[in-house]
Amino acid sequence: QVQLVESGGGLVQAGGSLRLSCVASGSIFSINAMGWYRQAAGKQRELVAGITSSLSTHVVDSVKGRFTISRDNAKNTVYLQMNSLKPEDTAVYYCFASRWGTWGADYWGQGTQVTVSS
Repeated sequence: QVQLVESGGGLVQAGGSLRLSCVASGSIFSINAMGWYRQAAGKQRELVAGITSSLSTHVVDSVKGRFTISRDNAKNTVYLQMNSLKPEDTAVYYCFASRWGTWGADYWGQGTQVTVSS
């Protein structure tokens, strides 16, 4: 089993920045891809960004140029740097881990709330 613990969410004004962190523990040897989904109220959970163990990245178009995903394999940690935040970025952000180099989650974190005020 893998445990994922997120941190770094909060309330920020539009145009501001936040950095989310997610630390993995447990059977970390089984992890390949990690990343972030988000779920806004009343909407489906959607992929935001992912990064493989070889540091190949994917960022969805709606946040490209504003969000950056990175990973420190030595610390078993994945980061999401979010700049130029918009009210529509408001959501619960979930860290995920996958045993494969894809974005389908095998493990989830508990989620961290990001609220962007206008």
